[in-house]
Amino acid sequence: MIVTSAVRHAAAGTAAVLLVLPAPSATASPVISTATVTSSPGSPGASLREPTPPSHQYLDRARLDRKGTQVQPLPGAPDLPSLSALSWVVADASSGEVLAARNAHRKLPPASTLKALFALTALPRHEPSEQHTVADSELTGIGDGSSLVGVKEGYTYKVSDLWNGVFLSSGNDAVHVLAAMNGGWESMTRQMQEKARSLGALDTQVVSPDGYDAPGQVSSAYDLAVFGRAGLQDPAFVRYCSTRYADFPAGSWSYGIANTNRLLTGANGVDRYPGLIGIKNGYTSNAGNTLISAARRGDRTLVVSVMNPQSGGGLAVYEEARELLDWGFEAADRVQPVGSLLPVRTKAAAGSGNRAVAVARENRGASVDVRTPPAGAEAAAAAAAAPAEDPAPGDEPSGASAGLPLALVGSACAAALALWGWRRRTAHHRTG
Repeated sequence: MIVTSAVRHAAAGTAAVLLVLPAPSATASPVISTATVTSSPGSPGASLREPTPPSHQYLDRARLDRKGTQVQPLPGAPDLPSLSALSWVVADASSGEVLAARNAHRKLPPASTLKALFALTALPRHEPSEQHTVADSELTGIGDGSSLVGVKEGYTYKVSDLWNGVFLSSGNDAVHVLAAMNGGWESMTRQMQEKARSLGALDTQVVSPDGYDAPGQVSSAYDLAVFGRAGLQDPAFVRYCSTRYADFPAGSWSYGIANTNRLLTGANGVDRYPGLIGIKNGYTSNAGNTLISAARRGDRTLVVSVMNPQSGGGLAVYEEARELLDWGFEAADRVQPVGSLLPVRTKAAAGSGNRAVAVARENRGASVDVRTPPAGAEAAAAAAAAPAEDPAPGDEPSGASAGLPLALVGSACAAALALWGWRRRTAHHRTG
């Protein structure tokens, strides 16, 4: 069977038809060659240019589901460091490309790195200057042994003070108050779960919004990297997570608090990392040490997540994150990505995306070729495959055969058959 789709080529006034043919054998490797989507400035097709990995090959998302270390080095790439963490991810924060990973989707307790998801969910709801007087009920249910910043009932705090307590001191008391301001503990749990799903973080199960150990609460190195990348797009998130020191109010006076992220402050014998933006560290007896970090060097920003190092003591999480950042900056242009932090699009979104690329990705085991069709087939295929609207910038189309209505598939097949017949007649004329 032949399936067709098309991409517009507005500059030339034509449409290029993408043919997906059955692979010649079960062992044949997929070979994908797609036409570049171009258009004149300001035309509707301008935003349809599909970013491709450096290798220009299909990006296999399933690779990150595999156990063990995943990396695709090119000539001259540095060797990966040997790390003890149960799982980790290093990714380009701008493109979302995962440069390397180990057990990326392994579900593990996240500890206070889950506060990054809490901030993504609750931070936009209140202005930093808004003031709130804490009720005693808002401080109930805080787990034994929780990290605290020192929030007191009856005291009035600015929202910015509470967020400093969350990011710098990892204060579960500040989390409880902010959660109460945003619908309460159970509502906050549901909101965070919905936020995680909207970001494509499917491994995360939220039970306790502050990251306190709770039965069934898990995340993954992949999801934590997703949260870190999303946070970098919010200036308020970046401001809080990169703050090293702040004053925390206590009625008529205040006291200093320091960020517990050692890579950011250089405390406890851990050297500060140049260009570190921060994000969030965590620890519980069940989760071990966990960390999301991001750093900028030149025009490149990397995000790394590290979960539960098995050797090296309590500071190993920082040193292993340091090694991943060093490796990532050196290897960024010398490896092929092994995955993406961009969410897989829903069926509805896929239906409005670049159908040519989407169909090619759906047919992983097929060879793809680009031909120039006769005018009749060209017009039919273009009409069948033209997207209803341009995808949002940064969206990555996923396999979209499910997003194509049957009528469009039928039209595409009809165009393909017309093209096939034309080629047979042409071939017969040449050889007869």
